[in-house]
Amino acid sequence: MNTKIKCLLLDDELPGLTLLKMLCEQMPELEVVKAFNSPLTLLAEAPNLEYDLLITDIEMPGMNGLQVADVLKGKAIIFTTAYKNFAVDAFDRDAVDYVVKPVKAERLQHAVHKVAALMAVSAPAEPATPKQIQLNTDKGKALIGTDKIFCIVTSKVDSRDKILKLNDNTKITAKNCSFDKLMEMLPVNDFCRINKKAIIAIKHVQFYAHDIVTADRLLPDGSHYTFPLSEIYRNDFIKKVKV
Repeated sequence: MNTKIKCLLLDDELPGLTLLKMLCEQMPELEVVKAFNSPLTLLAEAPNLEYDLLITDIEMPGMNGLQVADVLKGKAIIFTTAYKNFAVDAFDRDAVDYVVKPVKAERLQHAVHKVAALMAVSAPAEPATPKQIQLNTDKGKALIGTDKIFCIVTSKVDSRDKILKLNDNTKITAKNCSFDKLMEMLPVNDFCRINKKAIIAIKHVQFYAHDIVTADRLLPDGSHYTFPLSEIYRNDFIKKVKV
């Protein structure tokens, strides 16, 4: 991105606010417009400030971060909190991400990258959705319809390769291809990374719990495919299955 993401910060606890500001100022894609330790002060000043993103704590006296988000419509929100039980409420407000305290630089960077990606694709016209992807496979170059893909997993033979499992129970080996590259190629709302070794097509999710995803497709023994759901990808996954 050529333009920095302008952000406001909100946390009623000064040590937490100081740490958050320090982490944000170390990210070249962010510009901290102002940091607040009072929700009411932020809401009073926000109409006169130019910003794209609010990074806010949830639990605060008087007015919590969820209520602040209800007032600030049309702005990207990243929630930070010491409590995991606010996740559903946060995503009901279309939060970009939900970062559990203590906030770590890598986890916050991951959240900010998602804001940058949303800003990059936001336009009046709907982004074009690729219907086919081209991959180098063990049999040569292949064009693969994204609607035919069930899941993508790391090859057990060579971790640089990825196995595409298709809806007709066939498999394709993509040679020397990273998950990051695959996610750039796939329709963003139709697929989700769920752990370090797997991507799944959202339409094939049948059930999910805190740390496991069950697909609607069956293994040869008649049981359903299941996949671990890692914490770092859980927020993205919850947002996509709720759409």
